[in-house]
Amino acid sequence: MLKKRHNFCYFFFKARRKITSCALPFVPSNSSISTVANDHISLCLSSAEQLIRRGLLSHAQQFMKRIVMHSSSDSDALLVFNFASSRGLELDLDSYGVLLRKLVSLGRYQLAEYIYCKFIGSRGMYNDLSILNSMVICFCKLGKLEEARIHLDRIFTMNSIPCKAACNTLIRELCSQEMILEAFAHFVRISDARLFLGFWSFNVLIDGLCSKGYMDEALQVFNILCHRHGRLPTTHLYKTLFYGHCNRGKVVEAELLFIEMESKGLYIDKVMYTSLINEYCKNKEMKMAMRVFLRMLKMGCDPDAFTCNTLIRGYMKLCMFDKGLAINKLMTEWGVQPNVSAFGIMISEYCKNGEIDYGLMLLNKMVSFNLTPSVHCYTILIKALLEKNRLSEVDELYNSILDRGVVPDHILFFVLVKKCPKVHYLELALKILRAIAKNGCGFDLSLILYPASQNPSQDVEQEIHVLLGEIATSNLNLATMAVNVYIHALCMDGNLDVALHWFDRMRNLGCLPSLFTYNTLIKCFCQEELFEYAVSLIDLMEGKGIVPDQATYLVIINECCKRGDPELAFHVMDDMDGRGMKPGVAIYDSIIGCLSRRKRILDAENMFKRMLEAGVGPDEVVYSTMINGYLNNGRATEAHQLFKKMVDNSIWPSLHCYTALISGLVKRNMTDKGCEHLDRMLKDDLLPNAVLYTSLINNYLKKGRLEFAFRLVDLMCKCQFAFDHIMCISLVSGVCRNIMSTRGKWHLQSRESDMAREKLFGLLHKNTHMPKENSLRVSASSFEEKKCLAMKLIQTIIEKTSSMQNLYLYNSIISGYCYAEKMQEAYGHFELMQREGLHPNQVTYTILMDGHLRSGDIDSAIGIFNKMNADGCLPDRIAYNTLLRGLCKAGRLLEALSLSYAMHKRGFFPNKVSYDSLLNCFCASGLGNHAFKIFEEMVALDYMPCQFNSQWLLCMLYKKNKLREALIVNEMLVERGKPSKYNKVTFS
Repeated sequence: MLKKRHNFCYFFFKARRKITSCALPFVPSNSSISTVANDHISLCLSSAEQLIRRGLLSHAQQFMKRIVMHSSSDSDALLVFNFASSRGLELDLDSYGVLLRKLVSLGRYQLAEYIYCKFIGSRGMYNDLSILNSMVICFCKLGKLEEARIHLDRIFTMNSIPCKAACNTLIRELCSQEMILEAFAHFVRISDARLFLGFWSFNVLIDGLCSKGYMDEALQVFNILCHRHGRLPTTHLYKTLFYGHCNRGKVVEAELLFIEMESKGLYIDKVMYTSLINEYCKNKEMKMAMRVFLRMLKMGCDPDAFTCNTLIRGYMKLCMFDKGLAINKLMTEWGVQPNVSAFGIMISEYCKNGEIDYGLMLLNKMVSFNLTPSVHCYTILIKALLEKNRLSEVDELYNSILDRGVVPDHILFFVLVKKCPKVHYLELALKILRAIAKNGCGFDLSLILYPASQNPSQDVEQEIHVLLGEIATSNLNLATMAVNVYIHALCMDGNLDVALHWFDRMRNLGCLPSLFTYNTLIKCFCQEELFEYAVSLIDLMEGKGIVPDQATYLVIINECCKRGDPELAFHVMDDMDGRGMKPGVAIYDSIIGCLSRRKRILDAENMFKRMLEAGVGPDEVVYSTMINGYLNNGRATEAHQLFKKMVDNSIWPSLHCYTALISGLVKRNMTDKGCEHLDRMLKDDLLPNAVLYTSLINNYLKKGRLEFAFRLVDLMCKCQFAFDHIMCISLVSGVCRNIMSTRGKWHLQSRESDMAREKLFGLLHKNTHMPKENSLRVSASSFEEKKCLAMKLIQTIIEKTSSMQNLYLYNSIISGYCYAEKMQEAYGHFELMQREGLHPNQVTYTILMDGHLRSGDIDSAIGIFNKMNADGCLPDRIAYNTLLRGLCKAGRLLEALSLSYAMHKRGFFPNKVSYDSLLNCFCASGLGNHAFKIFEEMVALDYMPCQFNSQWLLCMLYKKNKLREALIVNEMLVERGKPSKYNKVTFS
C-alpha cells in the first residue's frame, strides 16, 4: 500500500507541473524538468517542491545542496540553481562552491564569473575556500590576473592553504605574461605554507628567472626545492641555473653548480664543459679554461670543434698565437677536423693584431685543406687591408671571392663602402649584386640584358633594378640581402626618399625587411636629424615582430649623445633593461664620452662603475674614453691610475690611448709622467704618430712655448709625417692664438721644468733614428721675435700643404698673417684661394676686417665690410660686432650708432663687449641720454655693463642732474649685486 502511494505521488507531481527557470539569461527558456531525460533529477526537484510548499525551507536547502553535490553534469547543477532562483530560495555557500567548481572544471569560465559576481561577490561572501580556489582558476583563465591574485590573498588572509590547481594555474599564467617576479613572490608565499606544487612549477620559474637575469631569485627557488621540500633537483634544473650563471658572467657560481652535479653523479655533456671554458676564456683566465678542458678529457667527454674553437679564440685574443696554433694542430689528434670557424677565428685575431700577412697565409692554408673560406674570413682580411691602404690586394681578394663561388653579403658591402668615394656607392652596390646573382643564384650575367641610357648613373640604377627582380624570382633570402645592400647604398648616397621607396617595394618582391635594413634607415634618419622618424621606425619594426638589437640602440644612443642629451640616453638604456637586453660596451662608451664632454665627470665615473657591476668587460676603447674624460676635466692623477688598472687587467693600450694620456699629462704640466708613458709606448713598439705631435705642439703653443713648439714641428717634418687638413688648421690656429696672447700678455706660466721638456724631446728624437740634434736652441723672448718665429712656423706648414685646397685652412693662414700685422701676405693668400676656386665666407671677411682694425686702418675695415655685402656674402652677427667695436675704438660714434641700427633691422643685437664699447663712447662724449638708452638695452638683453662703465654712467647722470635715470641705474646695479658709491639719500 505504501509503495503504491509513493508511485502515485511521483506520477502526480510529474504530470501536474513543468518546472521552468527564467532566473539566468544563459539558460534556454524552454528547458524544464519535463524535458530532462534524467528521471532521478526530476524526482528530486519534485520532492524539493513539496518541501517548499510545506514551508520547510531549511530542509529544502539541505535537500537541494545534496542534489547539486551529486549531480553528474553542469546542466543538472544549473537546473537545480534555476529551480531555486525561480522559487526565491537561496543556496548556501557549499552549493555555490560545488556549482562553480563544476563550471570551472568544464571550461565555463564566463558563466562561473557571472554567477560569482551576481550571487556571491555582490553580497560580500568571500569566506568559502572552495569558491575562492575556483575563482582563482576562473580569473586566470579569463586573463584577469589581478583579480586572481586578490582572491589568492583572501585565502591566505583566512589562514588557509590554496589548492595546488589554483596555485599552478596562477603561476603558469603569470609566467606566460612574463610577470616573472610576481610569479616568484606568490611562489615563495605558497612554499612558506609548505605546499609542494610539483617539478613543473620549479622548472618554469627557474627558466623564467634565469632568462631575465634574476639569478638570486632563481637560486632561492632551487633552495626551496632542495631544503624545504627535500626533493632532489633534476638535471634540467641544474643546467638552467648553470647556463643562467654563464650568461651573466658568474663563472665561479657556475663552476660550483658544475662540481655539485659531478658529486651527485649527474651526466655533464660537452656543451656544459664548453660553456664553462668559454666563460673563463672571456675573462682571460686561460689556465682555468685549460683546467676545465683537461677535466673534460679525463671524464671521457670528447671535445668537438666548438670546444676547440673556444680555446683557440681565448688564446688568440690574448695574443698567445703559438698556443692557439697548437690547439689547432691537436684537433686532428682528438678526431676533430679544423673547420672554417677555427680558421676564421685565427684570421680575425691576427688581423686585429696587425699581422695581415699571416692572416692571408691562413686563408691559403684553408684552401689546401679543401675548405672554402667563408665570406666572414674575406671580410676580416679586406677590412684589415683597407685600414693599411693596401688597395690592390683588396681587389685581388674580391676577385678570389668571385672565383671560389663565395656569396658576398651586406657586411662585406658595409666594410667596402667605408673606403669607397661617395660618388661610387651605387657602383659598389652593383658590383656586390652581380656577385650575389652569379655565385648565389647561378645566373649567367652575359645573358641578362640591361636597358641602355645616355645617363651613366641611370644605367647603374636600371641594372640594379633588373638584378633585384631576377634575384627575387630565384631566391628570396638572397633577394632580401641584395635589397639591404641597395638601400644601404642609397642611404650612404643621401637618397633617403628612394631608399624608403625601396623599403616599401620589398613587400612587393616578397622580401621581408631585415633588422639590418631597419638599422640602416634608423641611422640615416639620425644623420639627417630626423630623430622622431627614427623612433617611429623602431615602433614599426616591433609591430612586425622584429626585436631591436644592440646596433639599433647604439645608433639611437649615439644620436642622443651627439645632441648632448645623456638623460634621453639613460631612458633608452632603461628601455633595454626592460626588454632583458644588457647594453654592450659600445653603448657605455658613447654615454661616458658624452658625459665627459659636458664636464659631468662624476656621472661618467658612475656610468663606468655601473658597466663593471653589470658584468660588461671594458675594452681598450672605453678605457681610453674614460682616461680622456679624466684628463679633459683636470683629473690627471685618476687618468694615470686608470691606465695602470687597464694594463693590470691585461688590456694592452693602443697608440690612441697612449696619445691621449701623454698629451693630457703634458697639458697638466705632468711631463715627467708623460715621459714615462712615452718610454713605455716606444718599448711596446708603438711609434708616435702625427696626432701625438699635433697635440703636443698645440699644448706648448697654449703655454706660450713657441720656440719648443717650433722644434717639435721641425722634428715632425724630419719624421716625414703627412700633414692633413685637420692637423694644419689646428697648428696654424694655435700659432695665431699664440701671437695674439703674446701681445696681450695673457699667457699662463708653465710650471714644468726645462729638463722635463728636454726629456720629452729626447724620447721623440730617439724614435727618428737620426743623429743627435744640434745643441743650438731657438729662443724668442720679445713679441717681435715670437712673431717672426710664428711666421716661420706658418710658412713651414704652408710648404707642407701647398696642394691642399681647403677653406678652413686658408682662413687659418690668413688669420695668422693678420695677427702678425702682415696684411699684404694675408691678401696674397686671399687672392690665391679665390684662384683655386674657393669662395671666401663670412669668417674670411671678418678675419681681414679684424686685421685692419688691429692695425688702426678703420677705413679699410669698412671697405671689407661693404665688399662682403657687394659679393653677396651677408655679414653675420660676428662681422657686425667686429666692425662695431672697431668704430667705437676709433671714436666714430655716429657710424657706430648707424651700424647698430642696421644690426637691429637684420634681427641682430650687439654682444656684451660691443655694448660696453658703445656705452664707453657715449660716456666719453658726454651724451648722457644716449648712454642711458644703451644701458636700458643692455639690461633688457640681460647684459650688465662692466664696473667702470657703470660708475662712469652714474657719475655723468648725477653731474647732469638726471637723478631719475641715475636712481634707475643705481637700483639696477644694487639688484645685480654691484652697488655703487651713491645711495638713495644722495639722489633724493
